[in-house]
Amino acid sequence: MSGWWAYLEERTCREVDADVLRDRRLSAVRSVWEALRPLGVGLHEAERVVHARYEALGDRVERTPPDPLDLPSLAARAAALPGRVVAVEALWDGDTVHDWFVLLVAVLDAPEGEGHLATIYHRSDAPPPGVAAAEAGRALAGHLRVPFHFASPDVPDDDAPCWRTI
Repeated sequence: MSGWWAYLEERTCREVDADVLRDRRLSAVRSVWEALRPLGVGLHEAERVVHARYEALGDRVERTPPDPLDLPSLAARAAALPGRVVAVEALWDGDTVHDWFVLLVAVLDAPEGEGHLATIYHRSDAPPPGVAAAEAGRALAGHLRVPFHFASPDVPDDDAPCWRTI
């Protein structure tokens, strides 16, 4: 485990462990980072401290279930967005904890922007994230009668061109 854990106050350790047990990773990282930033600890190291807590607490962590990728769930999420969906897009992203994952988003026309539909992480009991995202994204796009865009379905690439840039 990261030696930085020993530098945290007991109250902060309890808060971080409570967040980890509820699978609130970002909140836990923020607590560690804010507490250790005066010592020069960066965000990457704070993520490593929290990752070590996940490993230490193991099966006691109440893991958040994966986002649903079935067509009715995705269609309901798209319908709840504040604008008209003009495309469905899959985008690679990554971090030091999850490695690569895929974001499935609805590209909106008015108001312009995008709405999050699902995050697809690598799981040992599921297809690779790129495959799962492509299948779900194509199905939703077909249902909504809009284009589907996934610039790099086979190779993680967070610099691949997005729908609005092509």
